[in-house]
Amino acid sequence: MAFPTSVNSQITDSITQANTKVLGDSPAMAMGNLYIATSQALSTAAHNAAYGQQQSWITAQAATTMGVSNLYCIDTAATGKATEQIFQ
Repeated sequence: MAFPTSVNSQITDSITQANTKVLGDSPAMAMGNLYIATSQALSTAAHNAAYGQQQSWITAQAATTMGVSNLYCIDTAATGKATEQIFQ
């Protein structure tokens, strides 16, 4: 059988104040977590955009190199002869 005990009012007041502080801090913590998650998502999106631009530039450079290489590989004598026949 449990014996009834009295609880000091200072203890109940301190617990009530601690619980109130936790409840009062909750909205600020929630908004802080939201801001952190949003900033991480935006920074990842910016990183991906920069990476995509870099990769597209590399692809464009490779295509340009191949185009110039093809132009240099054309036989100029045959091209001159074909051009002469077109203009005659």
